[in-house]
Amino acid sequence: MSSRLPGSAHVTRPWRIHEIAPDFRVEDVWALDTPGGPDGLARLADQFTAGPDNVIVRALLAIRLKLGKPLGMNPPTTGTGVSSLRERLPDDLRDRPGPDLGPYACLFLTDTEWAAHATTGGVDAIAHLGWVPDDTGGYRGQWTTLVKTHSWFGKTYMAGIAPIRHHVVYPLMVRSIARNWRTSDPQALRTTS
Repeated sequence: MSSRLPGSAHVTRPWRIHEIAPDFRVEDVWALDTPGGPDGLARLADQFTAGPDNVIVRALLAIRLKLGKPLGMNPPTTGTGVSSLRERLPDDLRDRPGPDLGPYACLFLTDTEWAAHATTGGVDAIAHLGWVPDDTGGYRGQWTTLVKTHSWFGKTYMAGIAPIRHHVVYPLMVRSIARNWRTSDPQALRTTS
């Protein structure tokens, strides 16, 4: 079952993103109902980056982009934040490309992690997917949002959107991810070691 998790569910795992973005804080962590075997993360990253299929989420994101334009809050197609995080990648992650997520440029994709980064006016954000063991001997996805705010406006913005993110957007997205996971490949329900 998909559910919101405490930040410790992310920080206690030995993710590679910790060494790349130690100056980012955990904003949200969600357990994803995406049961599978040890090799399921690439499929989850592809599904996740295909974008939301929920009409409410798409409408809210469109409104956000429309309002963000005059406020300078929309992510640039290229930005110094994206390149600076790429410069932090250790050599073994530099040639590990994965799918981008809209304005989020992929940093790397491994067997257990996918991370992508976007910069907006006042906020750097990282979308992170991890592939974690579950309670049944299989694996499932874990979605974490990491942020670094650069101004009072960025902090105010993150606080202002938190209720909508926590009670509308993210719950709809995690339900959609679970539904799409189960309907796109019935084999994903099998757990293999």
